[in-house]
Amino acid sequence: MFLVAAIVYLGLLFSGYGVLIGSEKNAAGLGLQCKYLTARNIANAQYINGENGIIGISSCPLVKKIGNNVFE
Repeated sequence: MFLVAAIVYLGLLFSGYGVLIGSEKNAAGLGLQCKYLTARNIANAQYINGENGIIGISSCPLVKKIGNNVFE
């Protein structure tokens, strides 16, 4: 179990990606706030919420490029 967690942590650290850990609608349902767990912290991303997907997005992406990796 520890080995799997270490591999996931190193993957997030070297890639700069975050994994979705939570989301909530805000601003009377017009905004969508997504929380991503990275190797360094928890990052927030704001999107326009569109139920039909034409304008904005209906759900948060599972993974998102949050920042630079450790080599940059």
